[in-house]
Amino acid sequence: MITVCANVILLVCSVARSYGMHNSDKQFAHCDGYSSGREKTAESSSRMDTQQHYCLATDEFPVHASTFSPTSLKNMVKIEAGSFAIGTNDPVFVADGEGPKRRIYLDSFRIDETEVSNENFARFVDATGYRTEAERFGDSFVFEGLLEKEIRENITRVVARAPWWLQVKNADWRHPEGPGSDIKHRMDHPVVHVSWNDAVAYCRWLGKRLPTETEWEVACRGGLSDRLYPWGNKLIPNGRYRANTWQGDFPRNNTEEDGYIGTSPVSEFPTNKYGLYNMIGNVWEWTFDWWTIEIGERGGSTNPIGPSRGTDKVKKGGSYLCHESYCFRYRCAARSQNTPDTSAGNLGFRCALSA
Repeated sequence: MITVCANVILLVCSVARSYGMHNSDKQFAHCDGYSSGREKTAESSSRMDTQQHYCLATDEFPVHASTFSPTSLKNMVKIEAGSFAIGTNDPVFVADGEGPKRRIYLDSFRIDETEVSNENFARFVDATGYRTEAERFGDSFVFEGLLEKEIRENITRVVARAPWWLQVKNADWRHPEGPGSDIKHRMDHPVVHVSWNDAVAYCRWLGKRLPTETEWEVACRGGLSDRLYPWGNKLIPNGRYRANTWQGDFPRNNTEEDGYIGTSPVSEFPTNKYGLYNMIGNVWEWTFDWWTIEIGERGGSTNPIGPSRGTDKVKKGGSYLCHESYCFRYRCAARSQNTPDTSAGNLGFRCALSA
């Protein structure tokens, strides 16, 4: 099963990034979330040039705790400087660069207790008038099992090797399943359909930044070493669900044993020992780093960080669509990637800050 899963994952979830779309000449890059490689009009090309410059300008951390008022640090957890073990010597997906296990040193940093919620993102949009890339492009990708029958039947463009992902017009953070859907009763759920660029814009509005991949993994582990999950090696210890992932047979039958078919509230399920919620499952989380599988390109042993340039950004944690038979990446050591303009219904983020 794991061997089959690995082959599917490498094709569908992270390593092979470009896929043909039925009835379309366009190519889309993805990993459990899609956009990238969109047809560029003169307007969108200009916009992407601006965003590329903006993204490159964030490759150095411009924000420190001294820029904050005390209330700005509310709902953030401080992780003290120290030596930590990251990676694994028993990788599930070797091609993802999950290993080897190694020790690194990190300076103190702060990280949000929860993923950014719809409520918090709405405050940002209300204050700034910001429009996400999904809103500007006019579409995003949605898992078919969450769509109304009428919408599914009118969509002809799907991801060829992952046909459960549908390109839905006017799907965005306010309308996660496209027209007719809303977030009225999901204000405490994580914001989705946000690209890396969107996440950076939000964090910078607060004087924060995205966590580095290493910071994220250290935060995920909650002080533990050589454990698959933030709490240990058993996914459901004592029969109690501790994360929002897929139960049943992916992609056709979700038994919803954890209580959710889609996203769950950002403060649902128990925290890890650092007091952080949903470090695995629920939604994939963007990190600051450009993607590479080469250990040497991820920096040294002190405050390591990815290469200064790249095509994809690292995301961590898996989502509510992850299952061991399909996308067994809801592990702290697991990693995947997407282009910075990617958006999808299971892709969100949380912010961090150098302490």
